[in-house]
Amino acid sequence: MTEDRVELALDLLATLDDESLPLSAVVDRIETVTTDPTLVRTVLDEAEVRGIIERDDGHVRMQRDGFVRFERDVVTREGDYDCRRCGASISTGHFVRLDTGELGPFGPSCVRKVLGRD
Repeated sequence: MTEDRVELALDLLATLDDESLPLSAVVDRIETVTTDPTLVRTVLDEAEVRGIIERDDGHVRMQRDGFVRFERDVVTREGDYDCRRCGASISTGHFVRLDTGELGPFGPSCVRKVLGRD
């Protein structure tokens, strides 16, 4: 289970649209997968080892591997959900399909923020 969460977070980082982010923003993205501080550190370290990111003085540069197509890779489902990023109650959940699994639900603005579109 732990390894699956790490792989899902790494997959997310590899698909972000942002070229560079402050470390805190990258941690915000990882925390949509896990809030365990040990796993967050593991994801950051493994992402650097695998060449997904480069860290430099509080900033992270992305070495993009792929990208998410909204029309194909983000699906919506009706239901009673809490946004995985902000915690708001939502009736339409947006789920991101990544190679290693599905991440969500998110509200419409949070899914864009998580993927680096806003």
